Amino acid sequence: MEQALAGLVEQQRYARQLKLLGESGQKALKEATVMIAGIGGLGGTAAIYLAAAGVGKLILAHEGKIVLPDLNRQILMDNDHLGMERMSTAVEHLRRLNPEVEIEGYNSKIEYDKAKPWIESADIVIDARYDFPERYELNRLCVDAGKPMVEAAMYGFEISLTTMIPGETPCLECLYPDSKPQWEPLGFPVLGATSGIAGCLAALEAVKWITRVGTAYTGIMHRFNSLDFTTYSVRLTRNPNCACCGEGGKP
Repeated sequence: MEQALAGLVEQQRYARQLKLLGESGQKALKEATVMIAGIGGLGGTAAIYLAAAGVGKLILAHEGKIVLPDLNRQILMDNDHLGMERMSTAVEHLRRLNPEVEIEGYNSKIEYDKAKPWIESADIVIDARYDFPERYELNRLCVDAGKPMVEAAMYGFEISLTTMIPGETPCLECLYPDSKPQWEPLGFPVLGATSGIAGCLAALEAVKWITRVGTAYTGIMHRFNSLDFTTYSVRLTRNPNCACCGEGGKP
């Protein structure tokens, strides 16, 4: 009886997207685990839409407490929780949105040994970190574990998106092999709506990969300018001597 009731609730909750994904696609979402590194304006938006879509489990990592400049874009946070831990607030909000989703939240940066079990237990990873050192660490973790990674980023009004598949597509270090770009951890310009678009695109990539509906954006970098809606795509090529995924990275 309880199982039948739960099935009915799911049919009602996901009725509109079942028309697009089908029962097999919805079942795939329910059985999937997505790890999201960073739950700010980009990653938090992705987490909201993946929870709403019925992904079975979310693993989230982001350190620190909520501060006032977060609130122009980090829609999992709110004014009543200023000064409180970011992660616990985000998990609470997501559970209210969809109590059917299992959520693990870690108040932590991405460090190799600590994050390794999170990556290994995920079906796909979304990179939404704000600094390149953590992005490179996450990239290496995904390469070592053989996990696909949605690489989503934004700066100002511009959004970048690609899905990286270890052994098939370039990894992050293939794209930036010579020097790791500098980042502005506390001062880069961001409009909430732009980071929200990036988060929605990242969530969509994860859904497409999990359900096999549509085609994931693999081997191609998509760039979108939210100010004038111009777009272009660049085909990406693996670096055989990449220090992470190529011969250059092997002992």
